Amino acid sequence: MLFNLVIVLMVVFSLVFGALSGNLTVLSAAAVSGAKDAVTLSLSLCGMICLWSGVMELMKRSGLSEKLSRLMRPVLSRLFPSAAKDADTMDALSSNVSANLLGLGNAATPAGIKAAVGLKRLSGLSSASDELCLLVVMNTASIQLLPTTVASLRASFGASSPFDILPAVWLSSLISVTAGILAAKLFQRFTHP
Repeated sequence: MLFNLVIVLMVVFSLVFGALSGNLTVLSAAAVSGAKDAVTLSLSLCGMICLWSGVMELMKRSGLSEKLSRLMRPVLSRLFPSAAKDADTMDALSSNVSANLLGLGNAATPAGIKAAVGLKRLSGLSSASDELCLLVVMNTASIQLLPTTVASLRASFGASSPFDILPAVWLSSLISVTAGILAAKLFQRFTHP
């Protein structure tokens, strides 16, 4: 609701200012150009999302996704002990983390929702459990080995080497996940002394 109000106020302010300054034609030309650029960007991102979602589906069908999930289970079992007791929740959690590792946030979302529902069911609480909060933190600040969406954006804007940001992405995502996990564990100690 508030976001809608902010957008409406920005549009109204732009129209009023454009009319008062005599730049209404420039404003309308910029609006048309911006809409065209938004459609072009959306289509280029759609292509990359389809490509990487297809790669994720191939990984799933070939069993590579399952192998990657099995590699992560020991770590995830320590972070999410109640999820380790339920195979479906652990599979969804592993799939979510795997997809996030590959920078496939769109493919990670359904698995993350399934994992969140499983964690909620396992906790039996009416509010979010500590493990559910940790899942949200890890999903938000995920480690990305291949930042496909960012690379797609860079490629659509003409970057000659869209993946040259990998070392910075690896370092920053590792730091953000570590900080997020530590903060979640710290807050967990405050809420459950």
